[in-house]
Amino acid sequence: MEIRASTVLPARREPIELHTGDGLTLVGELALPADRPPVATLVCLHPLPTHGGMMDSHLYRKAANRLPALADLAVLRFNTRGTSSARGTSEGDFGGGDDERFDVAAALEYADFHDLPRAWLLGWSFGTELVLKWGRDPLVTGAVLLSPPLHRAGDADLDAWAAFGRPLVALIPEFDDYLRPQEARSRFARVPQAEVVGVEGAKHLWVGEPYVRIVLNEVVRLVNPEAYPLPTGVLDS
Repeated sequence: MEIRASTVLPARREPIELHTGDGLTLVGELALPADRPPVATLVCLHPLPTHGGMMDSHLYRKAANRLPALADLAVLRFNTRGTSSARGTSEGDFGGGDDERFDVAAALEYADFHDLPRAWLLGWSFGTELVLKWGRDPLVTGAVLLSPPLHRAGDADLDAWAAFGRPLVALIPEFDDYLRPQEARSRFARVPQAEVVGVEGAKHLWVGEPYVRIVLNEVVRLVNPEAYPLPTGVLDS
């Protein structure tokens, strides 16, 4: 069976709640391999909620639908404060990227408390700003940035990540609305351990199965290289 946009592979999926240090409850989902423990964990930070970003934004939904089965990964998705999806609405109001520091911390604390291994942050657009500003936590193994605008997060945050020392990979669409590969290489040059991957033909929202596969393959290359490259099909059950 060819893996398509709508493919949902076997996994243990459970609704979760995160509790922030400032007293809010956030809703989310944890997807785990169906019959074995995960080898690493993706903590997904979604695009801008005031422009439709949420835990079900398509790359994250597809990561949760595929990667527990194909790459033995745990995928933790959640709605930041004030954000709604089919799972429900997280308490609070959009904090402009500042109050969301508590949301990032709550997700990492959940992963730690539940013994989820090797937490990698996976940020997309606004979510990359949260990674760079608030993701420098000892619990974090590294981070992957998808379409980083470098708007709320600036050079001081990049310098702080450089000092943090953890791996950082940025996937930059050729036709991104905010930051394209050439400028991205210049901006990220101040982070010695950063890798910038330009993706030919891609746009900010990564629409289309070919681009989804590129993103998920790059994530797996970093987080669980033994599962790279991902298959494009699976045996019919």
